[in-house]
Amino acid sequence: MKTVNGRRKTAAGWAAAGLAALWLAGAARAVTLAECIAAARAASPDVHAALARIRTAQAAIEQAESAYYPQLSVASTVARTDNPPQAFFMALNQRVASLQQDFNQPEDTSNWRNSVVAKVRLLDGGQRGLGRDMARLGADAARLGKAATDNELVHLVTRGYYSALQAQEFIQVQTETVASLAESLRVAQERLKAGAAVKTDVLNLEVKQAQARQDLIRARNGFRLAVAALNTTIGQELVPAAPLPVQAAAPLPPPPAREDGQAAEQRPELRAAELLARIQQFGLQKARRDYAPALSAFGSLDWDSNVNTDFQHSYMVGAVVEWDLFTGFRRRGATAEARARRDQAQSEVAKARLQLRLDLQQAGLQLQEAWERLGVAQQSLASAAEALRITQQRYQQGAAEITELLTAQVGLTATRTSRVAAYYDYQIAGSNLRRARGELAADDGGEPPPDQAAQK
Repeated sequence: MKTVNGRRKTAAGWAAAGLAALWLAGAARAVTLAECIAAARAASPDVHAALARIRTAQAAIEQAESAYYPQLSVASTVARTDNPPQAFFMALNQRVASLQQDFNQPEDTSNWRNSVVAKVRLLDGGQRGLGRDMARLGADAARLGKAATDNELVHLVTRGYYSALQAQEFIQVQTETVASLAESLRVAQERLKAGAAVKTDVLNLEVKQAQARQDLIRARNGFRLAVAALNTTIGQELVPAAPLPVQAAAPLPPPPAREDGQAAEQRPELRAAELLARIQQFGLQKARRDYAPALSAFGSLDWDSNVNTDFQHSYMVGAVVEWDLFTGFRRRGATAEARARRDQAQSEVAKARLQLRLDLQQAGLQLQEAWERLGVAQQSLASAAEALRITQQRYQQGAAEITELLTAQVGLTATRTSRVAAYYDYQIAGSNLRRARGELAADDGGEPPPDQAAQK
């Protein structure tokens, strides 16, 4: 019988180990975190919506800048009337009016008019400039919104990827537990045959092994659920329910110094909120300038004909000053509304700053907690493994009760599970801290930097 670390490995043990090896065999062909992030940036509905908002804002800039250009239009009108004034002016435009006509009882008169009209606003109290500035700030805010979406998306993909890796390692832990219980059960059966153990030892181990197999089934299903959640975040079925890359063992760096909240000032969400507040400030100024007069110039070219005669052309140019003296208190209400919107936007900036600072502090504390949990789990892992090894030897020699063996086995499984959970919680917390700093949006889709990369 072959031995491993002083323990004989039975057929059941080798089968469990072979299962784990097959499970991890496809890791080299699996999807990487970098591929998941790149795919999410290309396929995520949230990213597409953010890009559409940017295009909308850019179109709004074009609309706002159009106010500086002349407005040109053409029209063609065919009309027929016996209304005296209208018939007379139609005849004048056609150059066929005569004093011999009966102006009170004109004949039916037809007119076909083709016109080209141009208008341009010369002065409007600065409203056009404010509208253009508001549109440009809106485009900047949309781009910052896209950065915020990207920042959040990269973290969600990273969290989902590490959660899948965590679930994958839970399978490994449960597989090793099943193998270990199978070896203990073999020893108990041999001792029972030799009269050195009681039947309840075998029964208790069989029950515990059945429970471990159930835990293994749940772990496998948990991995499939984690992969499904990851694909949902990515926006497409990219990651198969197959082994993910196994990461090389390496020490993890300690967390950075405690956050003071200043990094939150660079969050795209806060900068976007500040731009929206500036937009509302410009909106208030625009509402106030609605009280100013407006100056416009216009011109037109007209061609008139009685349908079956030659066209006669005419032109008209001029300027008009418009000044609304009383609008039923509409402008006063618009100014009050704009002021309230400005105040609300400024309050939203203050609220966002407080929330983002809190978010940053919480992310730093979560990272520190995960680091401390990981340290405790790593320290206890070796002790739990050695305790199980000694207890198995003592039980094999008849110096330990079955309860001691089961307790040692449960302790090792729990310690391994805690260590895996703490390790990937630390990775997820590291990604969350970078998200809280607003750093993920600047990444190019590659793996996280070494201080937060998943290295095991």
